[in-house]
Amino acid sequence: MTKSPANHTLFDHLLELRNRLLRAMLSVLVVFCCLVYFAQDIYQYLAEPLLATMPEGTQMIATDVASPFFAPFKLTMVISVFIAMPLILYQVWAFIAPGLYSNEKRLVAPLMFGSTILFYGGISFAYFVVFPLAFAFFTSVAPEGVTIATDISSYLDFVLKLFFAFGAAFEIPIAIMLMCWTGMTTPENLKKKRPYIVVGAFVVGMLLTPPDIISQTLLAIPMLLLFELGLILAGFYKKKDRDEAIVEEES
Repeated sequence: MTKSPANHTLFDHLLELRNRLLRAMLSVLVVFCCLVYFAQDIYQYLAEPLLATMPEGTQMIATDVASPFFAPFKLTMVISVFIAMPLILYQVWAFIAPGLYSNEKRLVAPLMFGSTILFYGGISFAYFVVFPLAFAFFTSVAPEGVTIATDISSYLDFVLKLFFAFGAAFEIPIAIMLMCWTGMTTPENLKKKRPYIVVGAFVVGMLLTPPDIISQTLLAIPMLLLFELGLILAGFYKKKDRDEAIVEEES
């Protein structure tokens, strides 16, 4: 029995998807194999913002017997995904590109590149700006007689949460451009809702960061600035232009 063209096409898409996923996983594995030898050094570098603000004579601890091994191992795996992100996005792009119109290809490729840069920017902002300020605040308000000895696993979970929060928050310009380009909204409508956006940014900062005013504010302010940047960039992409290009392509 011969397969119908539709089934054959579906099978080809699934096979292509599997191959792209395997290549993405392989890229992460290759990066991980290159970094795993330096797992302890990577964790030490991650811990520097906290260690620099801890009182003299204090240090980080491991409350679980396996933490000294699993914490650096887990961090190295996450870092491998971060580093391999351009390769992962390339596989995504290669999978969806054949189904896009030419004007959509011209838009999606820069957006994927921009989203990667913004995600890295969010992580860098968290590490170099937020961590020193937040950890200095935490250590300065410790009650008298309390010895600061942070568990390495708890610290890793804490910083990874902030990394993802700031990385995702820095994608706001991309989200705004996509919403305006697809016709979901317009820059003019978003400008009218600016007061609600300000309140929403601080609410999101409260939900995505630990319960301290410093982390919340340091997340909300960049979100508002990125919102304004998104409005500027969204002005270059109009739904009308997209529709006209699609009609042109189909004709």
